[in-house]
Amino acid sequence: MINDIKKDAEERMGKSIDALRQELKKLRTGRAHPSLLEHITVEYYGSPVPLSQVANVNIDDSRTLAVVPWEKPMVAVVEKAIMQSNLGLNPTTTGEVIRVPLPPLTEERRKDMIKLVKSEGEKGKVAIRNIRRDANGILKGLLKDKDISEDEERKAEDDIQKITDKKIADLDKVLDEKEKDLMEI
Repeated sequence: MINDIKKDAEERMGKSIDALRQELKKLRTGRAHPSLLEHITVEYYGSPVPLSQVANVNIDDSRTLAVVPWEKPMVAVVEKAIMQSNLGLNPTTTGEVIRVPLPPLTEERRKDMIKLVKSEGEKGKVAIRNIRRDANGILKGLLKDKDISEDEERKAEDDIQKITDKKIADLDKVLDEKEKDLMEI
């Protein structure tokens, strides 16, 4: 029973870190990468669908993405969706190919992005701490119902704290990697 609680908490904390990684992928690092446009949705026959389901996104060169919609009428719709994505990108269309040049990051923009990374990291840490709180709450409930002893509860809380510390250290490592990536010229 206690092992199930610990395993569940560890899995949920791992998912929080994965969610942070996905969130950080959306941040530009100055290099062209198709994942920059992953979260963009496009209106396709009245329904919002991910960009990847209506177009190919390729790397043209280190600072340019090439987006090729599968249907000619979608060119304008895809271009508009990229412009409205709050990524600060200005796509240009040449026939059926939409080129998305990535402007070089200024020092000020890099610092703003690092603040954003730290903010996302703090949200991840809060999520991990909430999972710890939930697991400890379940343990207290088991103690109250006399399903476990006080010693078992205390040991399990210590184990959950160790798991929490490890997961927060992993999260910090992810944040450090992203910060280095952002400061790279």
